[in-house]
This record gives sequence, C-alpha cells and structure tokens, in this order.
Amino acid sequence: MFCPFCRYPDSRVIDSRTSDDGLSIRRRRQCPDCGRRFSTTETASLNVVKRSGVVQPFSREKIVSGVRKACQGRPVTDTDLALLAQRVEESIRATGASQVDANDIGLAILPPLRELDEVAYLRFASVYQGFDSLEDFESAITLLRVEHEAAREEGLTEA
Repeated sequence: MFCPFCRYPDSRVIDSRTSDDGLSIRRRRQCPDCGRRFSTTETASLNVVKRSGVVQPFSREKIVSGVRKACQGRPVTDTDLALLAQRVEESIRATGASQVDANDIGLAILPPLRELDEVAYLRFASVYQGFDSLEDFESAITLLRVEHEAAREEGLTEA
C-alpha cells in the first residue's frame, strides 16, 4: 500500500475494524517513512457474469429494483427489499466465488422472496423461469399448496 502523502511503497496497520454491514474492513495505517496516518477500506470483490458474457460488479440495488417490480401492489416495504437483497448477497458471498452467473443470483432470490411474499414470488418466478402457459402457473401454485399443507400438518404433529 503506497503512502498517499510521500508515495513510500509500504505502510503499517495500526487498527482494523469491520464496517457496520460487516462487508468491508476499515484499516488505519501509518507510513514508516513520513509517519503520517491514513485510512483504507477493503472489500472482497464480487462480479456478476451476465448472459451476454459481460462482467459487472455485484449490486444490491439491482436486486432491489428487479424484485420491486414483482412486489408492486403488495404489502412489501423498502426495508423488506433491502433485507432480501442483503440475504441474497450473503448467500452468494458464502459460496466463496469471486464471480457468479446472473442466473445463480436469480436462483438465490427465489427462496427469500417466497418467504417474503408468495404472490411476488410467483410474479418473479414467472419471468425468471419463463412460464409459458397457465400450466406453469398451476404447477407452481400446486407446489406452494402442497408445501403449505405439509407445514400445517407438521405443526399439528409437533404440538
């Protein structure tokens, strides 16, 4: 790390702290040559490979804007969307990959969106998974109903 003041090619870390969101580290450094102090912020890069092959930096805002369309008219707040985007990013970062396909991000969005709002989930899945017919919607709804029924029965048997 070059000193921003004298351009000395090294520095000493005095203090390290994680940021509020836990996704970056703030380091306080001191130059051994001129003695001045400065701060750096370190983050792990995460890139998205689009279907076209273009590579872009990961963006929570893009997740929020994409999911917001599916949530139009639903009782979903901006805070809910921000938390969903955070969960998606955490699940993707947990894989340890520095590059992820856009398709994998879409798959990572589906489970938390389903927990948040099933109608928004169906809307998003219909576009993302390319529902072509009423049968596609019917099978997705049937699957939701079966899982609701199983969860309800599980709740009754555990009580």
